[in-house]
Amino acid sequence: MPNVLFVWNDEIVEYIAQHGVSQDEFEEVVLNARHIERSRSSGRPVVFGPTSSGKFIACVFEYLDDGEVEVVPVTAYEID
Repeated sequence: MPNVLFVWNDEIVEYIAQHGVSQDEFEEVVLNARHIERSRSSGRPVVFGPTSSGKFIACVFEYLDDGEVEVVPVTAYEID
């Protein structure tokens, strides 16, 4: 997913941190995504992937525009 602008705010950063995921880890997985799926619970885009720190995480987000350039993180969590 090249040329992505992540739209972060303090609440989102804090929320994903509660799930053990950093802002850098979220961006790493989304930017390296090869396939985007839809969340079964929310219908939002979700990607799954490894981080350089050794975690395997799910990243749920929304597109801010139709051009799929601006991404608003929603949640992220580690998968066992």
